[in-house]
Amino acid sequence: MRKKEWLAMLLAGGQGRRLGVLTKELAKPAVPFGGKYRIIDFALSNCYNSGIDTVGVLTQYQPLTLHAYIGIGSPWDLDRKNGGVFILPPYQRAKGGEWYKGTADAIWQNMNFIRMFNVRHVLVLSGDHIYKMDYASLLGFHKEKGAEATIAVIGVPWAEASRFGIMHTAADGRIVQFQEKPKKPQSNLASMGVYIFDWEVLEQYLAEDAQDRKSAHDFGKNIIPKMLDGGRRLFAYPFEGYWKDVGTIESYWEANMDLLADDPPLDLNDPDWRIYSVSSTRPPHYAAPSSQIRRAIIGEGCAIYGEVEHSVLFPDVYIGKGAKVRDSVLLPHVRVEDGASVERAIIGWRTVIGSQSQIGGFSEAPAETGSAGITVVDGNLILPPASRAVRGTVLGQDSFETVFEALSI
Repeated sequence: MRKKEWLAMLLAGGQGRRLGVLTKELAKPAVPFGGKYRIIDFALSNCYNSGIDTVGVLTQYQPLTLHAYIGIGSPWDLDRKNGGVFILPPYQRAKGGEWYKGTADAIWQNMNFIRMFNVRHVLVLSGDHIYKMDYASLLGFHKEKGAEATIAVIGVPWAEASRFGIMHTAADGRIVQFQEKPKKPQSNLASMGVYIFDWEVLEQYLAEDAQDRKSAHDFGKNIIPKMLDGGRRLFAYPFEGYWKDVGTIESYWEANMDLLADDPPLDLNDPDWRIYSVSSTRPPHYAAPSSQIRRAIIGEGCAIYGEVEHSVLFPDVYIGKGAKVRDSVLLPHVRVEDGASVERAIIGWRTVIGSQSQIGGFSEAPAETGSAGITVVDGNLILPPASRAVRGTVLGQDSFETVFEALSI
């Protein structure tokens, strides 16, 4: 078989614990974003725009919604006979089977899939980041440097550096040191979770790692350090665009708010680099004469009778008369009844905010603390009229009765 230049392996099995109630029933890559999309749309759209025609999507935690959403890959032109999108959950083999134990193990368990395409290079991606990147430029850099592995990197704020894999590089970009989530980082050059490998080299290291019982079977903790120790040619590809790891409530909220700037750092209207998603069949949104909308993203099927300011509304959201929504993210099918106010909050799917309720926007001692003063309300809740939730509160299904009794008027 003639060698194929490359394929992508998209790691999409993350639980996203730090997103709390948002990922209780969803894998992190399936979480809605930006009024229209799911987080995984960005990596899949980058693949399409970069000319990648074969993508393996590795799933594990709460995969049902994600599987249904991806389908046969039509929105990203991955419904192909030769190549296309492949859903790759853990599976039973002749000698047994097991869950993916780490990022490297997930790739190892799908060796036969990669070998089937006889590729030169394997692109390994995280399915839970918001960014636009031309992976073809990354491949070109990798080949120009004669690299055996290339890691896309970006400068992050020093205060956040301990959350990431951090690298030190020589003047030519060659990686000389890699630290996975160091307590005291000596650099702020962070891995973006985007790797490209020469397949023959990666295959060797994955095989060795699979036999190591002490290994965490992780790229950052094991594979990359072992390649460095082995003298392999590893390079850092500098990325200067917008990139956000939406792994916390605060970062998820911030990334949605970033879209509302006059000149947003992530341009979703760029005709040269579209972000594709599964299209809905909902009607256009409706803004009543009583409505006031300022600096907002309004999804299809919304009905606005009140006031919306600096907020992101997903499809089928209803805002009643006299209701006010500010600095907030409302997921699909949320209802904010007449006279209610929602401020600096994230409201989950199908939740009803009762009339005259006050969600976020004021400070008292909260019963349960959220992140950075952002109020989070779980999906499928019905908050009675005149409910109150102080800034930073988390209202979830499990603690709803206790928290709600403490906060109700």
